[in-house]
Amino acid sequence: MLKLKVISSTVRPGRKGPLIGRWVTDLANSQGNFEAELLDLGEIGLPLMNEPVHPAMQQYEHEHTKAWSAKIAEADAYIFVTAEYDYSYPAPLKNALEYLLHEWGYKPAGIISYSIGPFAGVRAAQNLKNDLLPLKVITVAEVPIPIVDSFINEEGAFVPTEQILANTTAIFGQLSRWAKGLKVIKEDA
Repeated sequence: MLKLKVISSTVRPGRKGPLIGRWVTDLANSQGNFEAELLDLGEIGLPLMNEPVHPAMQQYEHEHTKAWSAKIAEADAYIFVTAEYDYSYPAPLKNALEYLLHEWGYKPAGIISYSIGPFAGVRAAQNLKNDLLPLKVITVAEVPIPIVDSFINEEGAFVPTEQILANTTAIFGQLSRWAKGLKVIKEDA
């Protein structure tokens, strides 16, 4: 079974990312191909990068970095759930990416982006894809969600449309296929 890490990017009070992240995690676990885990950056609480040695050396001093490294290293694939802030993805996700280097590599990722407006976080997804490439993360699919508040019900749960459900389910197939292929490449790296 492949290990999938669903990474929710937002940390501010009232954020919607964990709602979408929990839905994605539950959906992935129901597929049978994945052991999915939600990594909520708001709960993890990584401080601004504070390691004295460059991540390329993997000589981590702080326990929070060692724990983050272990979580990312064990992943076979990722789904990033990201809001769009100021035409990009949130700073806590950029910080979380920069904590590590080798642990990210040769793994596939899907991106589920959202915004409070009609643009569905597509600019955030594009910027994230650009920053994942040097980490050797291959982005295989994206699901944009516009006007995210319209998908949150009175109980505070994320309720997708059939199209969002179908597109997200399609990501799982792509991640599974790419993760198997990239394992071979990672072994040769």
